[in-house]
Amino acid sequence: MSFILDKKSRLPATPITDAEKALRIDLAATYRLVAFRGWDDLIYTHITARLPGPEECFLINPFGLRFDEITADNLVKVDRFGRIYGDAPHEVSSIGFRIHATVHRARSDICCVMHLHDVNGVAVSAQQEGLLPISQHAIRFYGQIGYYEYEGLALTENEGERLVASLGQYPAMFLRNHGTLVCGRTVAEAYVLMDTLNKACAIQLMAQAGGVPLVMPPVNVLENTARQLVGDDVPEGEREWPALMRMLDRIDPSYRN
Repeated sequence: MSFILDKKSRLPATPITDAEKALRIDLAATYRLVAFRGWDDLIYTHITARLPGPEECFLINPFGLRFDEITADNLVKVDRFGRIYGDAPHEVSSIGFRIHATVHRARSDICCVMHLHDVNGVAVSAQQEGLLPISQHAIRFYGQIGYYEYEGLALTENEGERLVASLGQYPAMFLRNHGTLVCGRTVAEAYVLMDTLNKACAIQLMAQAGGVPLVMPPVNVLENTARQLVGDDVPEGEREWPALMRMLDRIDPSYRN
């Protein structure tokens, strides 16, 4: 199988609206933040954002660039069939496209899909019990996280159906022996959810390394706390995102280009 989308299948470039420009900046910022946190995996893994409009298009990273090289302008626009808009010279990973197109198609309620091979997430994905509710970060996902069993590199249509069935309406999922996946109503929400999930995994691994029994809150406390953490229905990241953007602008504002 080819690991690159067919570059011959092209669509004419479309004008970039103000809404698309803003989304490109947010998505490029997310790639830079992932690189800054050390969650990237060379040129692999992907973060995508659905563009507004009926065409069912989304933005994805050019295959071959590091996450710290991603800018608003070099993000690639593709439709749900994998056709690239415009004459950008960059290639797109077919595997990354398939995973993200499958999730976007199944979840019209979300804008952003983030799939990473972050070390903490991969380690917990390989644990039989998965994420344990031993920290407030982990309790955010109590009863709200899926698990998809590893089936290999390529995603066939049948595998895609099983993947989205495992995800359901959850905001996050472990891909066993592979990585993590989160969905956000905004790009900011996806990033903050991934940050929370990564911290939950890191805390779990550190606590397990102590070699002593772990303390877990009772079920009624877990259920009540989980409700409290998502009770206002405000997309996570709304309050944090401006601060993260200010940090990026101090470090390297070139992501906006």
